[in-house]
Amino acid sequence: MSIDGIRAAFNDPNLDGPGQLWTHVQLSLIALGAASVVGVAAGVVAARSRRRFAAFTVVMVSNLGRTVPTFALMALVVALTTYGRGPALWALTALGVPPVLLNTYAGVRGVDPGVVDAARGMGFTPAGVLTRVELPLSLPLIFAGIRISAVQIVATAVLAAAVGAGGLGVLILSGLANGDDDILLAGAIPTAVLAISFGAVLTIAQFILTPRGLRPRFAAHLRAPSTPSPSPTEEDPSS
Repeated sequence: MSIDGIRAAFNDPNLDGPGQLWTHVQLSLIALGAASVVGVAAGVVAARSRRRFAAFTVVMVSNLGRTVPTFALMALVVALTTYGRGPALWALTALGVPPVLLNTYAGVRGVDPGVVDAARGMGFTPAGVLTRVELPLSLPLIFAGIRISAVQIVATAVLAAAVGAGGLGVLILSGLANGDDDILLAGAIPTAVLAISFGAVLTIAQFILTPRGLRPRFAAHLRAPSTPSPSPTEEDPSS
C-alpha cells in the first residue's frame, strides 16, 4: 500500500477512477438538489400550517428517514423497478430529505411572530412575508440541514455501485472483493475528500446568502476594554 499504488489503482482503465468520480458527483448533486427542493417545500408547508399534526408528521418523517437503511431502500426500489441510476437516486433523495425538512420547519417556525406581524402591517403579501422575512431569517438553519444532507448523500452514494449505478463505490467494492488496499483507498479517499468539499462549499454559500445582520461575528467585533471599577472609599475613623 503506497501513494503510487493508490494513484495507479485510481487511474486504472479497467476501474476508470476519474469516470467513477464524475458519476459519484452527478449522483450526489442530483439527489441533493431534489432533496433540498422537496425538503424546503414540505418544511415551509408544514411550518405555515396551523394543523396540530404538522409537527408530528415532520418529526415522524425525519425519524423514519434516519431509521430505514439506505441500502434496504435501494433494494426495495430495485425489486419494484430495475437496476441502474433510478433506484440509487430515489434512495439517496429519500435519505437527504429529512434533515432539510426538519431544519426548514424549525427555522420558519422559529421566526419571531412580532417580525411577521410587522411585515404584514407594512402591507406584505403572504408570499412576500415568506420570501422576504421568514426564509431569509431561516437561512442559517436551512443551510445547516442541506449541509448535513449533502455529507450523508455523498458518503452513502458509495452503495449506488451495488445496484449498478456506478460511482466511487465501484472501486471500494472491487478492493474489498480482491483484498486490495490500494484499490479500496482509491475509492475511499476521494469519497472522504468529496464529502468534506461539499460541506465546505455549502458553509461558504451559507455565509454569503445569510443576511448580514445574522452572520456570525467571530472576532471581527472587538470588545471595548473594560474600565477598572472605582475602589470603595474608606470611612474616616474620626467620623
